[in-house]
Amino acid sequence: MVTTQASIIQENVTESFEYQQELTRRISEMGEWFHNINLHGVLTAPNHFLFHSMELKKRGASRVLGLDVDDRYLEQARFASRVLGLEIEFAKCSVYDVDSISGQFDYVLFMGVFYHLRYPLYALDKLIKKVKGSLLFQTMVRGARTSPELHDDYHFWNMEIFNNSEFPCMYFIEKKYAGDPTNWWIPNHGAMEAMLRSSGLKIMAHPEQETWICEPSQVTKEDGKYILDHELAGTL
Repeated sequence: MVTTQASIIQENVTESFEYQQELTRRISEMGEWFHNINLHGVLTAPNHFLFHSMELKKRGASRVLGLDVDDRYLEQARFASRVLGLEIEFAKCSVYDVDSISGQFDYVLFMGVFYHLRYPLYALDKLIKKVKGSLLFQTMVRGARTSPELHDDYHFWNMEIFNNSEFPCMYFIEKKYAGDPTNWWIPNHGAMEAMLRSSGLKIMAHPEQETWICEPSQVTKEDGKYILDHELAGTL
C-alpha cells in the first residue's frame, strides 16, 4: 500500500476525532465543573484554584500549588493540567492546615473562600504564614462599602458608634444566604480592611470593591513569632 499525504491527513483526523470523543467522555464523567476551561486546544487556596493555577503557570511561575478539600475538584484539576501539559501541583489540604506546608510563596491567592469559613480570621492568620511577597485577597462584602475614620479607643458607654453603618462589622448567617449553607460570615468594607490590618498586612491596592492586594508588614512580633502563635499561647 502506498502511503499518500491524503491518507496521512485522514489518519490524523480520525485519531484527533477519537481523542476529542474520549476527552469529552472523561470531562462528562467528572460532573459539573466550577470553571469553563477550554481543554481542546504560586499558591492558590480553594474555590478558584484551578483557573488561577493554570493562568499563573502559563505566565511563567516556577512552582504553582493549588489546594482544595474536595476530591472531585482536585481530580478535575489534575486532569485539566495533564491535558494542557502544565506542571502544577495539587494537594488536598484545608486552609486551617495550610501552615503545615513547608516554605513560603511569592504570591498567595485567597479568593472566594473567606465568607465560606466558620472561623475566617483564624484561617487568615494561618494563611499569612505562607505569604512571602503578596496576598491577593477576595471576599463577598455586604453592608457599607466604605471604611470610616476611627479612634484608637472608645469609652465603654459610647454606644453611638455602633449605629454607624460604616463601623466594622460581620454579618453572621445562621441558615443560608443565596441558597448556600456554607456562607457563614460576610463582612462590611470597614471590617474586612480592619481584619487585614489586624493580621499584620499592609493594604497595597484595592483594585475593585471586593478585592485587596496586601503585603506582610507586621505579621510577627518582636520575638519573631506570628500573631496567631501569640494568640493561641495567650500572650498576644
